[in-house]
Amino acid sequence: MADTQTLPVSDMEDALRGLGPAIHLDHCVIHVSDWARSTAFYRDVLGAEIVERPVGAAFRFGGVQLNVHGPGVAATPLAEKPVMPGNSDLCFRWSGPIEGAMAHLATHGVPVELGPVARNGAAGAGLSVYFRDPDGSLLEFITYPEA
Repeated sequence: MADTQTLPVSDMEDALRGLGPAIHLDHCVIHVSDWARSTAFYRDVLGAEIVERPVGAAFRFGGVQLNVHGPGVAATPLAEKPVMPGNSDLCFRWSGPIEGAMAHLATHGVPVELGPVARNGAAGAGLSVYFRDPDGSLLEFITYPEA
């Protein structure tokens, strides 16, 4: 899988100083029904660093983390309508051509559900493919044209 580059905050201090308080996504929550199956998928297919917890794990991607609710986890507080297995919709940036993302998914036996299709993401116009995690959550790899 292509590497993801996350710059340390110290490298960005000068650029951010004039912008006022910076807000960046730190983590979000997904819910899984089977720890072993989901951990293997997010580790092997998405390249997550597995952060072990007393029950289950979290999945880390550079400076962003997916906290995970699942069997045996009693998280508090919760959203008014807590996320359930299969209810998430997440996009991951793929570094490189979209064909590489598709080949990577094929290598892991993960079918592409849609794509490649034109989409707009955080960096503007891109090309995406859609697939699902073991619980049915919709996942997306997006790639952007090289400038």
